[in-house]
Amino acid sequence: MARTATHIWRLLSWGRILARHGALRGIEADPNTPTQVRRLTRIARFGTRQPRRPDYAGAFRAIGPAAIKLGQTLATRPDIVGEEAAHNLLSLQDSLPPVTFEHIRAAIEASFDAPLDSLFTSIDPVPVGAASIAQVHRAVTTEGRDVAVKVLRPGIREQFARDITTYEWAAAHLEGLGGEAARLRPALTIANFKRWTNRELDLRREAASASELAGSMHAVAGYEVPEIDWDRTNGRVMTLAWVDGVKIADREALVAAGHDLPDLARRLVLAFLTQAISAGYFHADMHQGNLFVRADGTIVAIDFGIMGRIDRRARQWLAEILYGLTTGNYRRVAEIHFEAQYVPSYHSVDEFATALRAVGEPMRGKPVSELSVGQMLDGLFAITRDFDMQTQPHLLLLQKTMVMVEGIATQLDPEINMWDVSAPFVREWIRDELGPEAALAQRIRADVTTLLGLPDLVRRVEERFPPRGGAPEPPPLPDIELVWERRRRPAGSGGGWLGYAAAAALGGGAVALAAVLGILF
Repeated sequence: MARTATHIWRLLSWGRILARHGALRGIEADPNTPTQVRRLTRIARFGTRQPRRPDYAGAFRAIGPAAIKLGQTLATRPDIVGEEAAHNLLSLQDSLPPVTFEHIRAAIEASFDAPLDSLFTSIDPVPVGAASIAQVHRAVTTEGRDVAVKVLRPGIREQFARDITTYEWAAAHLEGLGGEAARLRPALTIANFKRWTNRELDLRREAASASELAGSMHAVAGYEVPEIDWDRTNGRVMTLAWVDGVKIADREALVAAGHDLPDLARRLVLAFLTQAISAGYFHADMHQGNLFVRADGTIVAIDFGIMGRIDRRARQWLAEILYGLTTGNYRRVAEIHFEAQYVPSYHSVDEFATALRAVGEPMRGKPVSELSVGQMLDGLFAITRDFDMQTQPHLLLLQKTMVMVEGIATQLDPEINMWDVSAPFVREWIRDELGPEAALAQRIRADVTTLLGLPDLVRRVEERFPPRGGAPEPPPLPDIELVWERRRRPAGSGGGWLGYAAAAALGGGAVALAAVLGILF
């Protein structure tokens, strides 16, 4: 565990980098910033020259790989970093200069304890992509299959572990200051960030995530997940089928290939809704570099290091919230927030419904091209402080992915209406999962499960209370305190003279027993 001085030194050094990019100005200007934090920012920026326009993305990129991942997470939190910073951080690309192939070769051979030639007949030494955690090389297996080989950067696990310990230390102290800092729950946010990054740093888990997503999406036409080569996958190396296609970010190439861009945008939104609402398990890193389009129009996803999971009850709330916002049923949306305990019960449901109306109604009169999920989320964040809503870390990945999906869909089709695309899907899911038939089926399922469990419950009761048999029931026995229990009793608890009497009796008995034994033997 790093010492306090180490954490403070790291924070100050990172603060210097933030200051040189003008990224501390917003923290100092925010009236909710604790005094202690404001003092540290002043120390960190002392003697630096700050640009007029802050470059938050550049600052996080300069700090290092863990900061890049943290910056991408904070891009979904305008309530913490402010709208300007959140918008700037959305441009933060996860890319770094590649590691030399000699180090990559050594890492692959060490992880499999085998020479590279025994795994691949050829591997391109120039990576097709180099991110903060890993880089990818194209290769051909000894069986002749084209594959992509993802390899962790050497030493990246240790670097992340070191930086995250300082994030945890800083978040705990920030939350300990109370007030607005405590409401935002930074310690829990960093805990979730740590869990996500630890999952990314184990490529076996990423491979398992890809396999699970492929299973949940196998019936969805036009969406595909590459097959995993499990024989060439371990904690530091992952091998999967090569994807031939056009990056979804390359709009001109998609048009040249004859793809229907509005249809692609619609299918991408529906694929996300299918994952998040129907399956409760979704690809949470759907930026433009992780999506390809095959010649037949199939959307292919890659990079499954960050995945989101939502339980069934939360999915029901999510579906009702989305549907309520699309139909203008703000009262029901407000009730769901109270049922989910996102808003403390001492607030008024009606007042919260009015606040939601203030967020939703301005978007209703705008042209289709100006309707935005991102605007809706920003508006919701703006009212969280007034209603003492704590951060819900389990929804952070969902919010981030919604903004990403909307951005890609809008680039493909500037006239897309996210609400029009989402509403039929959500309405059908609510009808199937929350309608009378579904409620009845769920009740029957629960009651049948309870009935089937009765025999086992009876057996456990019989084991706990066996039959009496032929012997009569024993009489109640007196509750006698044992000697060793008396020794444990606190001093001054009473019964002192009884203790002396008991000791005398025991002593006398022992003397008498010794005398008898002496006579007999």
